[in-house]
Amino acid sequence: MYTALFSHIEKFVSLEASEIDLLESALSLTTIKKKDHVLREGQACNTLYFIVKGCMRQYIINSKGTEQTLQFGIESWWITDYLSYHNHVPSHFYIQAVENSEVIALEKSVLESIFIQIPKLERYFRIVSQKSFGAAQMRIKFLFTMSAEERYHHFNNLNPEFVQRVPQYMLASYLDFSAEFMSKIRAGKV
Repeated sequence: MYTALFSHIEKFVSLEASEIDLLESALSLTTIKKKDHVLREGQACNTLYFIVKGCMRQYIINSKGTEQTLQFGIESWWITDYLSYHNHVPSHFYIQAVENSEVIALEKSVLESIFIQIPKLERYFRIVSQKSFGAAQMRIKFLFTMSAEERYHHFNNLNPEFVQRVPQYMLASYLDFSAEFMSKIRAGKV
């Protein structure tokens, strides 16, 4: 049931059988239906979500009332609002299932207890956080240095299967252009 998570952890740190048993006893698998939210703006985020199956997204609603997707998460990725999670402040974000999804939800209090019992998991989460932060930095670089068309082709070349999984309006907002512009790019009219 938790094979995907343990395989992911083993890429970065080795756990003893007793540590795996301890961690497994603290986990639970949750199903989130497509379009359901696990976090809304204004709520405090106390949970990290490991995506076992499906796709999630983090987004905001801008001053014009338009959804702006900031992050997607697919299988073997973590998603949360780190600022709200760490500082226990209201979130500025929404986290929603793009597809029917199965996630392992780790509450902050549970995770803090596990860190005391399995200190090497802190190394795992540090590495995962650093990789996530690096990916966010690269996304910002692409937003500042590439044209909209270049961003689309770059993303499509890196993640061709992903482009087919998410609604085009969400992908367009992630790449910071309109759904209409997305249609033109896909039709080769740009």
